[in-house]
Amino acid sequence: MRFACTIAVLSASLACPSPAAVADGLRAGAAMVKITPPPGTPMAGYYHARGAQDVHDDLFARALVLERDGAKAAIVSLDVITTTPVLVTEVRRLVQDDPGIPGDCVLVAATHTHTGPVITGRGQRDEAIGGPAGPAEAYNAALPGRIAEAVRLAHAALAPAACSAAAGREESIAFNRRYHMKDGSIGWNPGKLNPNIVRPAGPIDPEVQAVWFETGKKPAAVCVNYAVHLDNVGGQSVSADLPYTLSRCLADVQGAGLVTLFQNGCCGDVNHIDVGWGAPQKGHENAARMGILLAAEVLRSLPQAKPAGDGPIRGCREIVRLPLPEVDDAMRERAQAVKARLKDGTEPKPKFMEQVEAFKALDVLAREGKPVEAEVQVIALGPDVAWVALPGEIFVELGLSIKHASPFRHTLAVELANGSVGYVPTKRAYAEGNYEVVSARVGEGSGEMLVAAAQRMLRALYAR
Repeated sequence: MRFACTIAVLSASLACPSPAAVADGLRAGAAMVKITPPPGTPMAGYYHARGAQDVHDDLFARALVLERDGAKAAIVSLDVITTTPVLVTEVRRLVQDDPGIPGDCVLVAATHTHTGPVITGRGQRDEAIGGPAGPAEAYNAALPGRIAEAVRLAHAALAPAACSAAAGREESIAFNRRYHMKDGSIGWNPGKLNPNIVRPAGPIDPEVQAVWFETGKKPAAVCVNYAVHLDNVGGQSVSADLPYTLSRCLADVQGAGLVTLFQNGCCGDVNHIDVGWGAPQKGHENAARMGILLAAEVLRSLPQAKPAGDGPIRGCREIVRLPLPEVDDAMRERAQAVKARLKDGTEPKPKFMEQVEAFKALDVLAREGKPVEAEVQVIALGPDVAWVALPGEIFVELGLSIKHASPFRHTLAVELANGSVGYVPTKRAYAEGNYEVVSARVGEGSGEMLVAAAQRMLRALYAR
């Protein structure tokens, strides 16, 4: 089922029209609004409850609004672990009302920091271990309004703009976390200097996409697209992880007014752990190291940035219905037992993989056989730049397939956007097993279905 960016009849360009047309030429505006949770708010990312104790660095909703020939779109980056359809639907409703940007032309993506608040409505795991419900519900109730405020401020900042884009490479801070082991199995995070590791079971995506927007001869915003899990910090201090240092470094060089939108690429099976390096890679220090290296590559590639070609803003989205994985009676019984033990506090607690399987099974059973609805969205700017929004933790090879087949010069594959269906492995990975496959709430072939939809939409928008 395909949706356009407006309920009105689409023009030939699939543009996203707004109520009031303005003069020709690209305009852009950017803004950021603080979304730091208060102390005591449950934190997301792990299979145990944590509450925020203090703040290392603030979290933000960063918004970029684009306008050309009356067509508008908004792109939002959130320093949170994920997005949900409920959250995104409410944000779209609010920005449709004010400043009048069609809700279907709004892309909302999470950076996937593991030191931010729980985003409610994600499933059985958060219901069981998410921590006190009151603070989480209060935070989540206020979040759509804060995001909409960022969009309104960005819209108010609209000014004539020039867009340019560059692509660099950074191979030292991202690693596939699945490995072929000597016993023939696939290991997941098998540990540093593990002698049983043979080789990685998949690639990384080393490309660093940087799309710059300049207003008044000053950089106003940059979208940085790179694929790596943001799980450096841990603990109970709120932090944006890598994007904190990335944003600070770029602002130090390009001006304090620069708004950096970090947009995570397809990194469902990619993290920051170099198993061949024995040193610890955890904490704010490692997040800062990664942020500095990524900022350096963004700046290194800047002289090679080429102006983006003129053309309309256009977009579309499609709902892809994904199959469910099989859950048999034995898995159902194990899942119910695990949930009961966690609820009662029975010791010893269920093992990690037992919890992973249990909460996956309970979420799948709750659907009562109904397919998972996953939104794929594409927003394009002229003939050179396109954003592909994917709703989940997408394996890197799927993102690479989208980018390699795209007719656009710069295609930013953005995961955890407009909702999340959880992990989305490749077909091959389903046969290999381990954590991401055990956790996946969608069945084999789902990732390839998302890729096909994205490729089809990219071709359609490029032709218009």
